[in-house]
Amino acid sequence: MTAATITVDGSYAARLARRGESWFPERWTLDSPEPYVVPLAGHQPEEPGTEVLPMTDGRVLIHRLVDGRHTFALLYPTGPDTGEIPLGAVECEGELSLLPPAPDGTRAYALAVGARSTDVWLVAGGSFGPEHLAEVPGRCSGGVWLDRTGRLLALDRESDGCVKTVAVDLERDGEVSPLLQITEESDDRLLLADTDSGLLLIRSNAPGHDRLGWGVLGGTRPVRFPESLRLADCAVTPFAIQPGQTLLPEGCAVALRIDGAAGTWLGVWRPAERRMRQLRAPEGWLAGSGRWTKDGVLQLPYVTGTMPCGVARVPAPAQGPVEPPRIKQPPPSVARPVPLQQAPLTGRVAAG
Repeated sequence: MTAATITVDGSYAARLARRGESWFPERWTLDSPEPYVVPLAGHQPEEPGTEVLPMTDGRVLIHRLVDGRHTFALLYPTGPDTGEIPLGAVECEGELSLLPPAPDGTRAYALAVGARSTDVWLVAGGSFGPEHLAEVPGRCSGGVWLDRTGRLLALDRESDGCVKTVAVDLERDGEVSPLLQITEESDDRLLLADTDSGLLLIRSNAPGHDRLGWGVLGGTRPVRFPESLRLADCAVTPFAIQPGQTLLPEGCAVALRIDGAAGTWLGVWRPAERRMRQLRAPEGWLAGSGRWTKDGVLQLPYVTGTMPCGVARVPAPAQGPVEPPRIKQPPPSVARPVPLQQAPLTGRVAAG
């Protein structure tokens, strides 16, 4: 089953579903007393690689590749049928993919990767068709929003054989600022960011191999790579951070997808704790999909043979013992290379 993409406010979700050999979009309404699903099938089935993105007004953005052109449209239910508003197309030689839902839920963006640069496009919510917003030197991937307005976007940029996360200011013609660099040679990627607490989830090979770590946006403390985020022979991927924990990044609950030989299950972790809680995933979970409420309830969409649209609610485990900080900050005047265990989250986000 394909994962679902959820709006930042949790009101709607969308996914590409399969019925027999055919693919079609679905819109899930999540802010009603009982969640429900509306199929948005068009006149013909969609291709498996078609992308969909929910908007907070209930419409669903669809991205199709048609005759080498990337086309965009808004879908909405009209009784038994599906209405469609064409938005235009983007022509590019490389790959183009939708970015995660924007914080305001009224706009949608896409990333077009070229041979030497990457273009950021506004594909829904503009005044007329797709609008080119910025050209970022280098090949970029990922995409994490750093503020509540949709102005600052973090991208993982490949340059000189390494990957570093940069911040792109979309209101300053794509002005680029360094955001994450743990060592000069390491690949450092930003996976998730929470605008309330500033908590960042990072993947880096700075410790010698890929590890999950965490830091704080705008903070001076080092990036840390807890042993509790390592599981032997398993892939661990964070997919949601608890919002509403203003200035309390250590207490934020983080939801993790765990994939191993035994299947797929859940992990819940907080930076302040020494351990990860492992939980059974609900049957039919759309693996990797979910969001936290401010009250610390993890909402997980699932589909079974008898439940076409379900949301399991998992309360966050009570916070355990807090791990005291063990890493001392080097004096600001030190000019020598910073050791790995003290490597800070460097760089700044361009200010307005």
